[in-house]
Amino acid sequence: MKISRRSAIAQSAALMGAAHLMDPAFQLKAQQPAAPPAPPPDPRQEATRAQRMKWWRDARFGMFIHWGLYSVVGRHEWVMEDEAIPVKDYELLAKQFKPKPNAARDWAKLAKQAGQKYMVMTTKHHEGFCNFNTKLTDYCAPKQGPGRDLVAEFVEAAHAEGLTPGFYYSLMDWHHPDGALCATDEAARRRFVDYIHGHVRELMTNYGKIGVLWYDVSWPLNVQGWESEKMNKMVFDLQPEIIVNNRNALQGDFATPEQRITAEAGGRAWESCMTLNDSWGYQTTDDNWKSPKTVVRNLVTCARDGGNYLLNIGPRGDGSIPEPSVEVLQAVGKWLDGNAASIYKVEPCSVKRSANANFTRIGNTLYSQIHFWPGEEFAISGPRMKVLSAKMLRTGMPVKFIQDDLRVRFVGLPKTAPDSPVTTIVAECDGEPKQDTDNVRKTRERAAVA
Repeated sequence: MKISRRSAIAQSAALMGAAHLMDPAFQLKAQQPAAPPAPPPDPRQEATRAQRMKWWRDARFGMFIHWGLYSVVGRHEWVMEDEAIPVKDYELLAKQFKPKPNAARDWAKLAKQAGQKYMVMTTKHHEGFCNFNTKLTDYCAPKQGPGRDLVAEFVEAAHAEGLTPGFYYSLMDWHHPDGALCATDEAARRRFVDYIHGHVRELMTNYGKIGVLWYDVSWPLNVQGWESEKMNKMVFDLQPEIIVNNRNALQGDFATPEQRITAEAGGRAWESCMTLNDSWGYQTTDDNWKSPKTVVRNLVTCARDGGNYLLNIGPRGDGSIPEPSVEVLQAVGKWLDGNAASIYKVEPCSVKRSANANFTRIGNTLYSQIHFWPGEEFAISGPRMKVLSAKMLRTGMPVKFIQDDLRVRFVGLPKTAPDSPVTTIVAECDGEPKQDTDNVRKTRERAAVA
């Protein structure tokens, strides 16, 4: 990942995280000279963006899969660099990497159960090993331990479950002899950039229609060095309906905040990518798993602010999914079975202030996702709309409410939460749901002067 891959080790599984100064990728980025300004977006891509991205905006929730030679080691996806493992020693893992047939089918089935609509798999991570069939190197799955094209299996599995496949591809490469030399040697840069562009061409050509191209880590070159405009032009020539992210030093179609939820200014599309524990790749001893409630809360926050949530699993070397990942995602999927209307296809929501709940909306309909159940009454302060009716989303049971100028109170509720891990109340309003808590602070009646 670009800036906060390793910050996950330094932080808990909090809802949002910004600590990234210990991230090796961040440090590498910081060591580079300032890059020239990126060129303006390609007007052809701008013209088709809304149409290309509609499915993605509606989807909201996706599965990220980090899988490679590091999965055999089980000590984090940065193990090659973190432990300074020599290339010749690390290469031996390629023969040991022997996943079970069609492991991706289990991933896709779990993604479907979890309510995820698309999947993004690592085709090549920083270690340089290719999970796909390539003519450019023997360091790839069909010519090493797996003996077959793992990306082809992934695409087939995603389609079988009605999910949209996407490809992660790391520009940074610790294995290729020109992967660092390219920063100071023009001949090396030419060789390396041709190699990278060749991989991208293969990925865009050999697997049918692909929904997302997810670049990662542009170290050690800038936008001119990578010839990123030329790269993206090739991508769109081969896959006219694809969407691309912003990690090849161009703006791309969407931004990628990592391990944090941060909406982009100006309505720009964004996707928060997060781990389920503190590691992207399989980490044997990492047991810091997010709870289903935390995942649901993150998903709601992303949807509320107009973004997507790309949640990672790190399969073992054999392709099996760690059991806690399965349990958490199945619980989230069970919640979405009864609360889907409050997540997919929602619009940005300006109602945000509550100690107990979060909010999404579609038009004049407000969804209150209550994660800390307050008991028999739940209130929203500062409503700037009139509630017309209310009910429990999962059951349709009517909910009584009382409203005045400063708050709307939903009353007569069960003492204990009727849904797990989050209960949703849906309210129909006379206009777009809005909130002004400053008005409460300014205008509510104060105590009389003694």
